[in-house]
Amino acid sequence: MLRIRDIDIENNLILAPMEGVTDLVFRRLVRQIGGCGLTYTEFIPAAGLAQNMERCRETAAFDADENPIAIQVYGRDPKWLAEGAKVAQDLGATIVDLNMGCPSKKVCAHSGGSALMKEPELARELVRSIRAAVEIPFTVKMRTGWNPQNKNALQIARMCQEEGAEAVTIHWRTREDLYGGERELDTIAAVKADLSIPVIFNGDIIDVASAREALAYTKCDGLMIGRGAMRNPWVFREIEAWQKGLPAPVVDAAAKEAVLTGYFDALLNKYGGREQAALGRWKKIGKYFTTGLPYGDRLRTVFLRSQTAQEARDRVAEFFEQLRVYESGEANPFEDGVAAK
Repeated sequence: MLRIRDIDIENNLILAPMEGVTDLVFRRLVRQIGGCGLTYTEFIPAAGLAQNMERCRETAAFDADENPIAIQVYGRDPKWLAEGAKVAQDLGATIVDLNMGCPSKKVCAHSGGSALMKEPELARELVRSIRAAVEIPFTVKMRTGWNPQNKNALQIARMCQEEGAEAVTIHWRTREDLYGGERELDTIAAVKADLSIPVIFNGDIIDVASAREALAYTKCDGLMIGRGAMRNPWVFREIEAWQKGLPAPVVDAAAKEAVLTGYFDALLNKYGGREQAALGRWKKIGKYFTTGLPYGDRLRTVFLRSQTAQEARDRVAEFFEQLRVYESGEANPFEDGVAAK
């Protein structure tokens, strides 16, 4: 169990906030599969939330039974961050989180996200303003620093704790690393050893092996999983089973096909039947999902090239029919020259 102030979370596995991914539809998918203790919304501009912008309110939406739920806000203006955090609280969020980790050019260009790590005094002011504005638990997500030469996560995390943040999440990458870089765990381990509030590890948790390594090395209190959940939404259940000493869940081709096609149906409902909009989002997730499948490159190629929803559905159905034959051990259609065209 993970405890953030007075919030008891079922386990220590958390779905990371991801732009264009962790909307209500994707979070429902993860919750349906199970094993995830806490979900996060996509990051939301605090000023837009405070000013009641429709798109921001939609991004902040969550199901009545989605509990606990964290709403993540970003910005660089203390007033707007305080107001946005208040709105998140009024909407019923369990936790409000400040984004100091996003590496996107759009966010950093306006000195939000990980750019705040270059301005520690401003970062302190922002943390202080949110803490004073809300009564619910308040957390901060960050990277280890702006670049490998300037890793100041320890100093920033200490400041967050001093100003009343009740947990911090740290991604092992710096902003300059973007989605690459050389894996480095010492900084997070140092933060965990120094702080008394929970420290959550983030970055490249894709399976039990990576979870075991991160927890053993850093002694962190929990794991936040992002792209690993897009690749394998069962990863939460797998890690949870390992932590409890239980057998790993068995997920066959039929279950995987049902999740992938069911996700598209949910997207169609979200987009009011607009197939191209739903197909675009489906491809975004499918690109990662197919990476975790045997011979998934075969499906990924034809799936991403599909021009219509029906074509994509047909390619998915063909692939999973072949995958069922492969799993049965009767034959390997992928190597026998009859894989999906």
